[in-house]
Order: sequence, then structure tokens, then C-alpha cells
Amino acid sequence: MSLFQFTTRRLVSQAYCGLKPPSSKKQRICLEMARFKSNMADFREVFAKAKHIAIITGAGVSAESGVPTFRGAGGYWRKWQAQELATPEAFARNSSRVWEFYHYRRELMLSKQPNAAHVAIAECEARLSKQGRSVVVITQNIDELHRRAGTKHLLEIHGSLFKTRCTSCGNVAKNYKSPICPALSGKGAPDPEMEDAKIPVENLPRCEEEDCNGLLRPHVVWFGETLDSDILTEVEKELEICDLCLVVGTSSVVYPAAMFAPQVSARGVPVAEFNMQTTPATDKFRFHFPGPCGTTLPPALARHKTEIIS
Repeated sequence: MSLFQFTTRRLVSQAYCGLKPPSSKKQRICLEMARFKSNMADFREVFAKAKHIAIITGAGVSAESGVPTFRGAGGYWRKWQAQELATPEAFARNSSRVWEFYHYRRELMLSKQPNAAHVAIAECEARLSKQGRSVVVITQNIDELHRRAGTKHLLEIHGSLFKTRCTSCGNVAKNYKSPICPALSGKGAPDPEMEDAKIPVENLPRCEEEDCNGLLRPHVVWFGETLDSDILTEVEKELEICDLCLVVGTSSVVYPAAMFAPQVSARGVPVAEFNMQTTPATDKFRFHFPGPCGTTLPPALARHKTEIIS
């Protein structure tokens, strides 16, 4: 088992609990040696040679599409923050309120469009695939904007707003209904003075599998839940073979995803961070490009002069 696999699997059980795994002496030395720079020409030379590119994205990549993060000051839906709603306990206590919250987010996302950063990533993947090169997007986002932009090789480690999972039979299904069920039509307004709809549980989204009719929940990873082990295995494989890693619009504080890029950097692979501000991981990376992702990413991923287009 590789160092990356060992650390990632240990982190699965620590997701969202705030624990940071200790680094080995070898890792600390590698990370201390890394110093970032913002030279786009240097990055472009590295990009031109890369055969397997991994792009890790977070909430910042969708911010320019007008997607709220529900984090920090002002990050409320009605009078609750996401941490108070996105938990198994909250769903068990008040599934109607939680479904109102997710119905609001689903309807909001249906009105949003991919921005220049999403498009640049998707176009880069399509172009490089014709050259025998690969791009994989590993996203913490649940909004599916990467998919709508055209990204094909996509690993959604936190799930999707547009998938449901049955609490009875466990079936996972895509679901783009608007509204997701009649009882939620017109519900979910985020105004702080809005009262809960208090929808009877039998009228909330139900499973359509034969002889089931169980209560559906959003197929997303809630606080306190572990990430899908199969998806993590795919992530491990991609990060072990990548020869260039981009970290786009992520604060690098949510584990285990926060360890992905530092682990890649620790084995000597160039990592480039695209974010509005520096993060706790910035000094571990070779490159850092500050500013809106929709501005900084397109020129970074544009066709390089050495590329041969058939």
C-alpha cells in the first residue's frame, strides 16, 4: 500500500472532525522544500509536458456562477447554517426542513450556468484527450456544473444535489425533477422569517423502485459521514499517476480532500493553486495564482504552442 493510500484511508474516518494527520519526516522535508511562485510562463511549460493532469476543485470554482457556499458570515439558510442541516441527525429530526433546504438548492442550481473556469476545464479535457493525454476532475462540489460544462472524467467525492438515495432499499438514482415532489413546490425560500412547511413525511420524495416507496434523501456526504470508498479508490489511482495537479477554488481545510494535493506535492509532482487567497497549503505548492478562477484558469489551460491539433 502506498503512502497516499495509507493516509487517505485513515482520513476517511476523520472526515469533517477537524483532525489533521501527522506528516512523516520525509513528507515534512519535501513540503518545506516547496516554495510557490506565480509565473504563468513557467506553469505553461510544465502544463505542456504533462500527460496525466488531476484538477481538484472546491466551492470557489462555482462562486462566479452565483452559487452560495453557506459557510462563514452570512452563510445561512433561514436561521440555520449548513452544518445544522446537512447531518443524518438533522434529517432524522426534521426531514421536511432538510428537504426544503435541498429543494431550494436544487432549484437555485437549475437557474445557474457553468462559468469560464468550468468551461476552460472541460475544453482542456476534450482537447488533450485527442492527444493521448488525460484530465480528471476531482470535485468537492455537489452542483454538477462541471458535468454541465462538458467534463467527462469527473469524480464527485461529496455526491450530487441531483441524485437521491433511498433510506430503505439504498437505491441511488439521478433525479432532475423540478420540483422533486409536488409537496415541495414553492417551498424552501431562504428568508429568515419564513416558517417551516412541516410537510408530512409520506409526502416527501419517495423511492420509485418496485415495492419500496421508502423515504429518499439527497445523495450527498453529510457532516459526520464517511466518503464513498469506491470513489476514494479511484481518486487514489488518479493522484498516484498524475504528473501535474491543479487545486482550484478550494480553501484546503476540509479533510480528507485537503490532503490530496499536499500528498501529490510530497512526491515531487508540480501543484498549482488557483484561488482568491492563499490557503494553509499554499506554501506546499510550486505555483499559486491569486484571483477569480474564471479569470486565471482559462489562460493557464489554453492550447499551448507545442500542441499538435489533428
